[in-house]
Amino acid sequence: MSHCTRRWLGMLVLGSALLALAPAVPAQQKFINILTGGQSGVYYPLGVALGQIYSKAIPDAKTSVQATKASVENLNLVQAGRGEIAFTLGDALSDAWKGDEEAGFKAPLKALRTVAGIYPNYIQIVASAESGIKTLADLKGKRISVGAPRSGTELNARAILKAAGLSYKDFAKVEYLPFGESVELIKNRQLDATLQSAGLGVASIRDLATSVRINVVAVPPEVVTKIGDPAYLPATIPAGTYSGQDSAVPTVAIRNFLVTSEAVPADTVYAMTKALFANLDQLVAAHAAAKSITPADAPKNVPVPLHSGAERYYRETGLVK
Repeated sequence: MSHCTRRWLGMLVLGSALLALAPAVPAQQKFINILTGGQSGVYYPLGVALGQIYSKAIPDAKTSVQATKASVENLNLVQAGRGEIAFTLGDALSDAWKGDEEAGFKAPLKALRTVAGIYPNYIQIVASAESGIKTLADLKGKRISVGAPRSGTELNARAILKAAGLSYKDFAKVEYLPFGESVELIKNRQLDATLQSAGLGVASIRDLATSVRINVVAVPPEVVTKIGDPAYLPATIPAGTYSGQDSAVPTVAIRNFLVTSEAVPADTVYAMTKALFANLDQLVAAHAAAKSITPADAPKNVPVPLHSGAERYYRETGLVK
């Protein structure tokens, strides 16, 4: 046997020994990155709760929770394979499927698949009482924040203000800020109002209402009709939702969805869907908005097809025939 052959065999034996000593890697480790929104919104605490649920309920799941600019960014990230499940508003989801460039989608995002329809977002337009803003018309000439640029909230703001006969040019100042920052500027008298698309009782507005007197601005049903999009529905913010809000206020609601990509394996999406509905109490504990999530409504009226894994769960439970 030549010297070179002996060396080669020795290296082969050594390599095999090292491999035998190496720690075993889980064969089917599932990476689940959950795309949410800003930390002062509703998506983020629900995403954290979902991460905890998946870590316990799905064998070998390695979960992470990512704070984002919400709907539009989330949908683009899912399309790019950089998230396994994401929160989004229904109108943004429709825009993504169609490839509406003005809404932030350069091409149709055809990898998207629905996991579940969840709770409705309520458009909550809140002004400091000292600004004198009580109606949509009163917003003219005032300083407003409309959410992060091209977020779902900002798309909602454009639609509602247009239906009310207003454009961004009608304001003294327009800021594109997340919920928490918008509230801080109102507290500091640098802004008059904020439009926030979120579940009822969102932390940012609760915080504002305990710091300054507020007016919750009505979005009348006739304005909702003028939007002309079936994703927008007349709704009501019940009296007492926020400190100092003594009466119910009409507004508009838009349904939220959990979405994934067709590239995520069916078994993983099935497990995610099943764990979601088996642990709804944990989501409600994370945020009261989750009280509106019901399995029966989850697969209905979805703007994007169901993922095969989610559909399997709904068929098993008799929710889809």
